[in-house]
Amino acid sequence: MANILVSGLINIETTVEVEEFPIPYSPVEYNFFGVDATVSGVGYNVSKALTRLGDRVSFLSIIGQDLAVASVRAEFAANYLSDEHVLDIAAQTARSIIFFDKEGRRKILVDLKDMQEQRYPMDVFERTIVNANLAVLCNINFSRPMLKPAKAMGKLIATDVHTLSDVESEYDREFMEAADILFMSHELLPAPPPEFANEMMRRYKPRALVISLGKAGALMRLRDDGDTYQYPAVDVRPVVNTIGAGDSLFSAFVHGYAAHLSPQEALKRALVFAAYKIGVRSASEGFLSSQRLEELYSQYGGG
Repeated sequence: MANILVSGLINIETTVEVEEFPIPYSPVEYNFFGVDATVSGVGYNVSKALTRLGDRVSFLSIIGQDLAVASVRAEFAANYLSDEHVLDIAAQTARSIIFFDKEGRRKILVDLKDMQEQRYPMDVFERTIVNANLAVLCNINFSRPMLKPAKAMGKLIATDVHTLSDVESEYDREFMEAADILFMSHELLPAPPPEFANEMMRRYKPRALVISLGKAGALMRLRDDGDTYQYPAVDVRPVVNTIGAGDSLFSAFVHGYAAHLSPQEALKRALVFAAYKIGVRSASEGFLSSQRLEELYSQYGGG
């Protein structure tokens, strides 16, 4: 069980099941039990997954002074998450809408409101980081000022830059330079994943670089041995919605790494964790406990 600080986004997520893409126009459509709203966001998803896996999480985030406050705080209480460091200092809470079909394909619309202009109080961060074994600093602007202090304190830093199309991404460069554990998606890469991984390792030298490959699994490069590891996806249960698959893969890897598993074992377990998670609609649901993960890993991922 590790002490992990997480700084990242909370949003109100609405999921809408559709028959097909593109969505045909009609003025009104009744979709009984096909529309849901939950508390989500990368920071929340990671914090909830790590808590479910048994880690002690200090979650730093910002929400709005709006109708979402009651829903967010009730959700935290229901899931045994502390909202002590979740501050309602913005005017509005971020929102997202996710359309998904029966094949698991999705279209995401994100409205961050003015979250990118918000500043998290650094005195709260400085008090909280002291006891953390590892800091998950999600790539939202209010996490940015936390990078250098965490690095100066010798804390391990993990971040996921999601869809990346440039090794020198201006927005993500600070996060990538600070990261000991660096995750990203294959979806917008300008080169094949093995080639891009080589470039990223030469430029940033994280301890572990992981590129999620969707249905093809995940690829990892390690600084210490210079080797490339690629593991296939696993089939645990039927896919409902792939939203949140990357967050769950990242979370489970961080959990395993913090528990001193080898990076290889951490990633293989993370693939099982993510495969189970995508059997539900919401990005913030479907997380396994550590005991259940080990049971499913022995069945699906231990070979």
